[in-house]
Amino acid sequence: MSTSSNHFDLIVLGSGPAGYSCAVQAAKMNKRVVVVEAQRDELGGTWIHTGTVPSKALKEAAKTIFKFHNQFGDEKGRKPFERFQMEDLIQYKSSILESKGQKIMEDLEGYDVQIIRGHGALKDPHTIDVTHADGSTSTLQATHILLATGSRQPLPETFELNGTTVLDIRAILTLTHIPRRLTIVGNTVNAYEFATIFASLGTHVAILCGKPELLSFLDRRIKKEMQKVLDHLDIRLFTSATIDHITKNPLRNCTEVGFHSEPEPDRLQILETDLVLHAGSTIPNTEGLGLEHVGVELDEKGAILVNEGYQTAEPSIYAAGDVVGTTSFASASFVQGYLAACHMQGDTAFNAEQNQLVPYGIYSIPEIAGVGLTEEEAITRGFDVAVGRAKYKKVTQADVSRTELGVLKLVFEKESHKLLGVHILGEHATDLIHTGQSVMGNGGTIDYFTQSVMNYPTFSEAYRLAAFHGLNRLEKNLKLIDTSED
Repeated sequence: MSTSSNHFDLIVLGSGPAGYSCAVQAAKMNKRVVVVEAQRDELGGTWIHTGTVPSKALKEAAKTIFKFHNQFGDEKGRKPFERFQMEDLIQYKSSILESKGQKIMEDLEGYDVQIIRGHGALKDPHTIDVTHADGSTSTLQATHILLATGSRQPLPETFELNGTTVLDIRAILTLTHIPRRLTIVGNTVNAYEFATIFASLGTHVAILCGKPELLSFLDRRIKKEMQKVLDHLDIRLFTSATIDHITKNPLRNCTEVGFHSEPEPDRLQILETDLVLHAGSTIPNTEGLGLEHVGVELDEKGAILVNEGYQTAEPSIYAAGDVVGTTSFASASFVQGYLAACHMQGDTAFNAEQNQLVPYGIYSIPEIAGVGLTEEEAITRGFDVAVGRAKYKKVTQADVSRTELGVLKLVFEKESHKLLGVHILGEHATDLIHTGQSVMGNGGTIDYFTQSVMNYPTFSEAYRLAAFHGLNRLEKNLKLIDTSED
């Protein structure tokens, strides 16, 4: 066993969005930084290789195909999966991953951030022991340490992955063909994203959701619109589903999925499918980090507890990203890593209210995004709430793009018109949401949308229509909460 000792200002465990942003920000402050990455040939973690970037690249390719068929129909009756090869889509995705991975390497090296390959574990509040792939070890010391080891998807409890017909997300991103039938087991954002992506390619998709409701955190109007999307794409959704068995049926040349679900939980149902995708929830990667050697505390779900500066109970140790369990969105992890780097250097200027305005984005077809309070949350908190909506079919740009499925909803205070939340399902939702986020971040009202000139035709017009809709309901003293079907 060989040992070596190096001292840094900052050691970062993990090169995902939180680790990357923290390392770069600290380096910009002229700190000596090292990133310890467990993967031998990769940088960026799930952000680059199995999560954010690859699934979104696949989604963009699928959306292009879907829009073409939406506008011009099937060519000679052929569905997308009959015309396009999965390997073409994967090649498109792979070129993006290669470019993005190279950019991460160039950025870190450009800021003189050292990269060490191996598994890092805490020895004490300032020391990391690194075990390398060849079995050798090295010891690193630093003033501060950031734990940004991300999260992982645990193996399913009721069935086994085989890498050929029963897959995890990493495996499905390497498919060589577009399946005719796909069953997705899970109740996560990933489950819904992959369902709409493959359905847009012509695959017959079923979702087995283990909870009473898919994506229960969504505003109720968005849930209604999501159901329209499922119907439009012919995606079958089974809720409160439990898996009985997943077996190969050689006689029918398919994989057989046996399950129970509502509204008949005692009845065994069977789905015949080509592939099964396990898209379950993730858990924080805290095992093997040596947390028992320091004062870092975990919550009941195994996530690391931190303060608003992402500092743990051990002052020299910080944590950010999926490992703290607050959100699984890369956008939030980037901000957390940046804030942690600033806090380490004594920059404690922190706007707690602004940090609560973290938008979510679901890169389905079409997209879903939101920021702030849902209507239900606003009512629960005691606000006197009114809402305004704009259906995409009323937006000219949606007509031009032939993307009429969608809605933009504003939640606001009745008297002050202060904007409390924005929720969107539709084309460009993940971009549009930042307009509402900006207004909310500045304490603005929905009057901003009625008094501002917006380019026409654009999807941003939906903000004006939704604001006028809400104000008209107030003026006419109509039902102010969003319970009607209009």
